[in-house]
Amino acid sequence: MTNPERNLISIRVATTADAAAITDVINRAFRSAENFFVKGDRLDQTEVDRLLSTGTFLLAEAKNVMLGCVYVEPKFAVQSIRAYLGLLSVDPDQQGGGIGSKLMDAAEDHCRKLGCAFMDIHVVNLRKELPGFYHRRGYVETGTSEFPPEVETKIPCHFIEMSKDIWP
Repeated sequence: MTNPERNLISIRVATTADAAAITDVINRAFRSAENFFVKGDRLDQTEVDRLLSTGTFLLAEAKNVMLGCVYVEPKFAVQSIRAYLGLLSVDPDQQGGGIGSKLMDAAEDHCRKLGCAFMDIHVVNLRKELPGFYHRRGYVETGTSEFPPEVETKIPCHFIEMSKDIWP
């Protein structure tokens, strides 16, 4: 993608009508990155519909074509207001052009406007490039957790938990 095209990317909040396209872009993006350890698709449209009822998908588009998405869900705890970010996905044909970073910026801004002070993410330990990407964005490792048992894997894996203070 050339720089002039990158400037034409818009970010918007998804609606339920976007569920099939969201499912498609997530599965294509994750399939290309996780095929070596995950069997099958990452999720189905039923799961996307469920996530649309609990949080928000932000979509990156150019010329009415979805280029990527990210999911955010505010978590309001007693002592702090945190948000969870997940399923950052960019169409495999569009990767490497800054769309993922643009979606991350939009997600952090979206949650900041909701009053969230921290953004939490989980990255799979087998994706060696991910911690560095998030470290450069200011995220720090805070622990580990189980990979979802409903996702069948070819080799054992777990999540690395990371967090960032997003309050201005």
